[in-house]
Amino acid sequence: MHTKNYKYFLLFLIPFILSCQQEIESIEIETPVIEKNENVTMHPKVETPVFNADSAFSYIKKQVDFGPRVPNSIPHYNCGEWLEKKLTALNFQVLTQKGKVIAFNGAKLNINNIVARHKPEMKDRVMLCAHWDTRPFADRDSERVNLPIDGANDGASGVGVLLEIARNISLLDPLIGVDIILFDAEDYGAPNMSGQFFDLNSMNDTWCLGSQYFCKNILIENYKPKYGILLDMVGGENAKFPKEGISRQFAAQKLNIIWKRAQQLGYGDYFVNKLAPPITDDHTYINQLYRIPTIDIIHYTPRTTNGRFDFGKFHHTHQDNIDNIHKPTLMAVGQTVLHVIYEQL
Repeated sequence: MHTKNYKYFLLFLIPFILSCQQEIESIEIETPVIEKNENVTMHPKVETPVFNADSAFSYIKKQVDFGPRVPNSIPHYNCGEWLEKKLTALNFQVLTQKGKVIAFNGAKLNINNIVARHKPEMKDRVMLCAHWDTRPFADRDSERVNLPIDGANDGASGVGVLLEIARNISLLDPLIGVDIILFDAEDYGAPNMSGQFFDLNSMNDTWCLGSQYFCKNILIENYKPKYGILLDMVGGENAKFPKEGISRQFAAQKLNIIWKRAQQLGYGDYFVNKLAPPITDDHTYINQLYRIPTIDIIHYTPRTTNGRFDFGKFHHTHQDNIDNIHKPTLMAVGQTVLHVIYEQL
């Protein structure tokens, strides 16, 4: 080609190349599959099982039938024994971390963190967790305020979903290590109207006593799973799970992967692309103290009257009972978490 014509051709071609480049950058490109590379660890995968919402519901009802699981109470002790036996029967190695903590009101609580491990010898692991205790009083109710609540959603729902996930793992190995941790004494925190605290942090630290104890007292040497998923209040009808602040701060990439997969599975009405302020929950201390990147799947919506965020109309009331547990919500959460585990996302 003649030199002069070649220059004109380049001048014509450059805008076209730049336009194509911009279009390419806007397309999500899949990472190619590496067929053989001795320097890359290949993880075989198995087909994701189907989550059974009926089974999860039965596990939730079983917990509620014990009565409120408040530390130091008989229902708490009985339910704890049942959880340990159930997880053992599902072929998990069960460890218990018993301890004593002091509640905001001076009560001395005997707590029991229950840790169930699938393939504890494997280094490649994930952590799933929830709290199994219930609120010792109904501080957001208008009656029977000083009596404990059933905690069907706030406590039992997360545990019920994890038990059904454990049942699936016992039947079909996901080929990675999975730890299920049930934290105690999450819900014994000071009511918001308490005037004995001078700052918000000191009041916040009265919550999640079991996970704080776990993070400060070594139970498993060199424990370092790749990431964690916390389930809290995952059974209410039309629940909304926004992208919560602590989760974004410490595990943003994993958070986005999980929400995207949930939406691909058809659960976008639950896993919404909305940002929510940070909250104090068990994942707060796991992230800050244990440095395990952990996200929180939690029902967390704005109040229509004042724009503040809230946890549902029956939160910390006697209406948090088995009648408010919605199986489609359990399905959305449980099936999503199963896909994350079995696809090793």
